[in-house]
Formats: sequence, C-alpha cells, structure tokens
Amino acid sequence: MHRKNIFVIGLDEANLPALGSIPRAAEYRFHPLLTVDELQGGEVSVPELLDKAQGILDSFDGTIDAIVGYWDFPVSTLVAILGDRYGTRSTSLESIVKCEHKYWSRLEQQKVIDEHPRFGRVDLDADEPRPPEGVRYPMWLKPALSYSSELAYSVKNEEEFREACARIKEGISRVGRPFEHILQQVDLPPEMAGVGAEVCLAEEALSGVQVAVEGYVHGGEVTVYGVLDSINYPGSSCFLRHQYPSGLPEPVQQRLHDVSKRVIRQVGMDEATFSIEYFYDPGADAINLLEINPRHSQAHAELFAYVDGVPNHHCMVSLALGEDPALPYREGPYAAAAKWYYRWFADGVAHQVPEREEIDRIEREIPGARVEVGVEEGRKLSDATDQDSYSFELAHISTGGDSEEDLRRKYDRCVAALGLAFDGTEPGGRHLTND
Repeated sequence: MHRKNIFVIGLDEANLPALGSIPRAAEYRFHPLLTVDELQGGEVSVPELLDKAQGILDSFDGTIDAIVGYWDFPVSTLVAILGDRYGTRSTSLESIVKCEHKYWSRLEQQKVIDEHPRFGRVDLDADEPRPPEGVRYPMWLKPALSYSSELAYSVKNEEEFREACARIKEGISRVGRPFEHILQQVDLPPEMAGVGAEVCLAEEALSGVQVAVEGYVHGGEVTVYGVLDSINYPGSSCFLRHQYPSGLPEPVQQRLHDVSKRVIRQVGMDEATFSIEYFYDPGADAINLLEINPRHSQAHAELFAYVDGVPNHHCMVSLALGEDPALPYREGPYAAAAKWYYRWFADGVAHQVPEREEIDRIEREIPGARVEVGVEEGRKLSDATDQDSYSFELAHISTGGDSEEDLRRKYDRCVAALGLAFDGTEPGGRHLTND
C-alpha cells in the first residue's frame, strides 16, 4: 500500500499522538518540515526558511502529497507559498495575509459585519504617539502581527499608552520585518498602501465571555464544527482554559456561525481550516470579533477527540488531500473537555520539574488527563520565548470528564502531582481555578 506523504511544518512531539489518531492515519506518513525553534526563535527570515524547506522537499525520494501546518506566522504563509510551488492543496496566500495582518483583517471585516470593536492605527514614529480618533480607553495596543499575544498591552490611560507604544516600537521588527517580505508578494488594495507590516493597532477593549469558533472551507462552502469557551484567570486577560462544548445558548452560537461564515467568505479562504475568537457580552447580547486565525487550533485537538471522537487535525489533513473533512459529532468518551494553561504570574527559576516517566505515571493515574510541561529545571521563566505580556506558561493540561466539576478536579490533581516550585515557593503555584 502506498502511504501518502504529509509534510508538517513545525511538527512537534506534543501533536504526534493526535495526528496518529485521526481516521486512516495508517495510510499516511507524517514528515517534519522545519522545527518550531527554526520557525519562531529569534529573528525570522522567510527567504531562509523557504530555502531550507525547499532543500528538504527537493531531496525527498517520494511523492509530496500534502504540506500542512497548525501554527501562526510564518507557518501559515509557508504552507500557502510551498503549496503553490509544489502543487499541493492550500488556500491562497492573500487570504492568509488578510487574516494575519490585524489591520487589514479589520478593514475586511467591517465590509461585511458590524460585530467588531472600534479600531485604528497608531503612529509609533510620532514624537508623541496618540490614540486613533474615536477609539476610547480602555484599549488594547498590539502589532499588526505577533506570536502568542507578544507585545499586546491593555492600557487604561495616557501614561500606560505611552509606555506600551515604547515597548512595541522597540520589539515590533522581530516579526514585522519578515512579514514585510510576505506583504510584497500579494496585491494590496488602496486602503493598505503604505501601511506595511511594522504597524501598531489600537482597539477598544472588549468584555464578556470569550469564545472560539472552529471550522473549515471545502469546495467554497463554509462549515463550523465547534464553539468553545475561553475562560481567563480571575482578574486577568490570560487564558486559564478552553472548554468544549461551549455553554452559550444555542441562538447565540448560531449568530457566531453566521458572522464567521460571512467574514471567511469575505477574506476568500478555501480548502483550509480556521479559528475565530470572539467576545459575547450577555448583558448587551452583543457579539464582537477579536481575531481570525487562518488555521485550526492545535490546542483544541484533544478536546475534539475527547468529546467528538476525532481530533480536529483530521480536517486539516483531509482538506490537504482532497478528502472529506467532516468530523463525527459527540462520539468521544467524554461529555466535556478542557485545555488548561497552568501559569505563573511572576518571574522565577523552576525547580522540581518532573521527568517524562513521572508525567506518564500522572497520566496513568488520572484517566482522561494529558500533561505537557513547558519549563526546564533551573531555567529562569523570563528566558523562555513566545510568552504573553503578563504571565509565564508552565504546563498545558488537557482533561476530559462528565462535567465541568470533573474537569476541574482532574486539573487540580494534575497540578498537585506535578509539584513544580519556584525560588523556594510552595509546590503547586497559582492555578486559580475559582473563576
């Protein structure tokens, strides 16, 4: 039997089990194409990454049946560029950039929906940068492109605005400069003339319940296959967990479906997955779109496997191969699932970090739990890359259960069993599940 060769840009060990459990996985052979460190570490050079990827692909002795990826820039753009060069299926580069360039994305959104915050550009080169006209405090300042909310700041007044502008100006080129290379390869509309990639965006802060909508486009038809709740740490903008399925009322979820389909059609995606983040304000019964990701969320893979029976990687692989991307519905072993982000909110040095054997024991003793530790023994937390502006991720913990209470109980057991400590603090840290 000929096994189809699927090249995964940024293939990592954490996602191998999910990829290996999709339907017909025995018919596929997954090949790594560039490492996560190469793709996101330090200054990114798109031409160098393309050259290296092409060298690997050109030297491969076999068919190249699909090129896929589940990370943000530059992975999503590399999938489109390499797909065009090697004749594999993907959405257009222009549709990817319309999603990932936050300012261009807002311009496209406002053509078809009203469910978005007030926004505008900030001139970082001005002697005294000012908020855009009509955008009020509190607001978020962020680069047009960033990793994991890097350089995204919540500001409530003029002093915080100035401080955030200074930090963003200092660090914006790390991702902005390589993104400029991508912008030069697409036809820009008049409203994007002179904007560039190193641009700062201001958006009025949103409030309410944060949710994620996942779906795909196949044959020009947009399908939404899941809505998840994204719950923050109390008093923080940092994710505590993603929980599936969403607890929002069905009419609200249907509105999310409708808005998602309109914006995805507008940006012109096809034969690709997407994940869109929203806020829903129950008091005002208002939906607001936060951002569009031109890829499915690998962080949700186990949640779909726990509840529906198949990880969402299935949609990505199937679309790339021209096969049916549909997911089963509620055929998994659990009624609910959550992906938890165990965080620390101050810098420190990690101690008592468990080895893989200890983590395997924890997973055996707590059914429906999977643990991925992201810190290293004796390493300072602030030395890690791709952290948000307010916290440090210690571990990702996925749990499946019969209820939300069951999910919490398994998470708390995992945190206690890990026993992480920092600079003489008590093991366990601040995981704050009392939201």
